[in-house]
Amino acid sequence: MGSTLAGWLQVLALVGALALCHRPLGDWIAKLLTSARHLRAERVVYKVVGVDGDADQRWPVYLRSVLAFSAVSVLFLYGLIRLQGHLLLSLGVPQMPGHQAWNTAISFTTNTNWQSYSGESAMGHLVQMAGLAVQNFVSAAVGIAVMAALIRGFTRNRTDRVGNFWVDLTRIVLRLLLPLSILFALVLVANGVVQNFHGFHELTTLAGDPQSVPGGPVASQEVIKELGTNGGGFFNANSAHPFENPTGFTNLLEIFLLLVIPFALPRTFGRMVGDTRQGYAIVAVMGLFWAASVALLTLAEFQHSGSALQAAGGAMEGKEQRFGIAASSLFAASTTLTSTGAVNSFHDSYTPFGGGLTVFNMMLGEIAPGGTGSGLYGMLILAVVAVFVAGLMVGRTPEYLGKKLGGREMKFASLYILTTPTLVLVGTGIAMALPGERAGMLNSGAHGFSEVLYAFTSAANNNGSAFAGITVNTDWYDTALGLAMVFGRFLPMVFVLALAGSLARQQPVPATPGTLPTHKPLFVGLLSGVVLIVVGLTYFPALALGPIAEGLH
Repeated sequence: MGSTLAGWLQVLALVGALALCHRPLGDWIAKLLTSARHLRAERVVYKVVGVDGDADQRWPVYLRSVLAFSAVSVLFLYGLIRLQGHLLLSLGVPQMPGHQAWNTAISFTTNTNWQSYSGESAMGHLVQMAGLAVQNFVSAAVGIAVMAALIRGFTRNRTDRVGNFWVDLTRIVLRLLLPLSILFALVLVANGVVQNFHGFHELTTLAGDPQSVPGGPVASQEVIKELGTNGGGFFNANSAHPFENPTGFTNLLEIFLLLVIPFALPRTFGRMVGDTRQGYAIVAVMGLFWAASVALLTLAEFQHSGSALQAAGGAMEGKEQRFGIAASSLFAASTTLTSTGAVNSFHDSYTPFGGGLTVFNMMLGEIAPGGTGSGLYGMLILAVVAVFVAGLMVGRTPEYLGKKLGGREMKFASLYILTTPTLVLVGTGIAMALPGERAGMLNSGAHGFSEVLYAFTSAANNNGSAFAGITVNTDWYDTALGLAMVFGRFLPMVFVLALAGSLARQQPVPATPGTLPTHKPLFVGLLSGVVLIVVGLTYFPALALGPIAEGLH
């Protein structure tokens, strides 16, 4: 069987598995977000936290809960990292410098999981388990909770309540992420991913470094990493490491895990708004962009140019032999479109246009299908913009799901869209203007610029993957990228929740013959165009200076 045919068979198997899970998983998430019944374990959590599980919150209170929980998470994780040398299971690993510990705490709390360190040599078992792995759960749950609040804005009328953050957070962790993680951790263990504290003495012997003793709950962290659409591998080689991703089957399973929840959430949206056709329209747009990215990225890596690549028979630099070009390209496209950051190959070694596509995937705003929760609420914001544009074209007040979209709503949507490009482009510009930070690039010219552009794009979009080839463990980069992660995560959430509150206060308007149908192919095409024009073209000048210039050289 040829490598190309094998690659497309993997894609078909993946699409089939996602299609089978779309309806039952989406329905289950809708049920847990709307159920009036609390489990016993959930009531215990509410009592410990001191909240009333039956009381809804106004959107400012919901937002304050999100920010307070995240702030406490940052402080706790920062303290744990700084004190790890004095804690149990530290493996003798010394404490991190302050700027790097701050960057790491911010990274995992914002669901970015950007790492400026090697996991196996910089983190002990306790920090990995009690700090990083915990944030893999709760930071992902925060994204789904904010998504749920926005959907309630569409479904509720003449109220200022959008749900209870603590209830949403608890249910998502206990009913969704924990059960799936336990199930698929067992599948990974059965297929060769190691799950123990001391199973990696072989690597220690080969490394000859007593401070780099790996070990730890790798299988659990791997499945949490993928389900939470997080990066942050236990090993610096991430999902290219045979202990984390040993076979072609585990590779395909990990891709499935990072896609399954984001692709199921449009079904949740359709169920919660009472019209599953709306969910199908959203998932169609997500699927179109994902399929186009997989096809173009695979083509860019197979249709390589240059005598060296042609002599080698493929663009295999930076890729694992056991995965090959097709499976590596599938992973790269999926991980950069899902706010994941896990990688099974080095994107820095991709062809210029292939590497450029990984950057462009993130620049779209992580919406195809995006991160857990954040992908759907990002797509819904763009749907609001698409409906507004359509309304302007026909000269009538735009409506989406029975809610009018006036100046207030469009201000929130516009601020959401402008936040991330501002962080990416300003951060990249400042880095390129500072001689000391330019010196951190291991490559010059267009490729070196692409490395910096990728770093800020990954941080501001809370992706977490890296182009490599750039030294980011410096005071300036740890601070600048940390700020990009903070503002890229929480400023959009402010605008999303404000929009949710504004929509929830409205009285729904009945559909008329002039109302734009938002469940038909016409809207799918309109929304796809808005994504490309409003979001994608914002970055074209920066892409022209980086991967496009390198590819045309």
